[in-house]
Amino acid sequence: MKKHLLVSLLTIAGIALAAPVSAERYVIDTQKAHAFVQFKISHLGYSWVLGRFNEFEGSFNYDENNPSASTVSVTVNPASVDSNFAERDKHVRGKDFLKVDEFTTATFNSTGYEVTGENTALLKGDLTLRGITKPIVIDVTQIGAGKDPWGGYRRGFEGTTRLTLADFGIPMDLGPASREVELFLSVEGIRQ
Repeated sequence: MKKHLLVSLLTIAGIALAAPVSAERYVIDTQKAHAFVQFKISHLGYSWVLGRFNEFEGSFNYDENNPSASTVSVTVNPASVDSNFAERDKHVRGKDFLKVDEFTTATFNSTGYEVTGENTALLKGDLTLRGITKPIVIDVTQIGAGKDPWGGYRRGFEGTTRLTLADFGIPMDLGPASREVELFLSVEGIRQ
């Protein structure tokens, strides 16, 4: 009986050790301001308007042994747009740009993660903005990962992409230099 119990325990232990490690789940640290969704757009070709979205949340799954299985999901409150000028922000929230009274959220859900280098990848996914969903690609760089001073574990990435305003039904046209907006994303996730 003891021999059968020992064999059973060893078999269970062997299966547990042989099982693949699943992806780790991270929540984006927006509470402590360690994540940013920022944008840059030309103003008539003469200067740049820089801004950010102050309210967003999301999570991602990442497996070091299989990064291509990574997933990301983010929800942004477009009414939280902040370009450091209240009158401009009011205009951007209106019908010429984000139309936040009707479209209260913007979302990104990944569809693929293609590793391109040691710490780089192409994050593919669907962006929904102003009720229109389009596929986009974000150039991603992993900044680092490790233990934090509070006993947790964190992983950070940055990414960039460009969006054409008309693709998302944004009617305002300030000329050729202002038809695209560049997004810069900085994300620090806390492992759950």
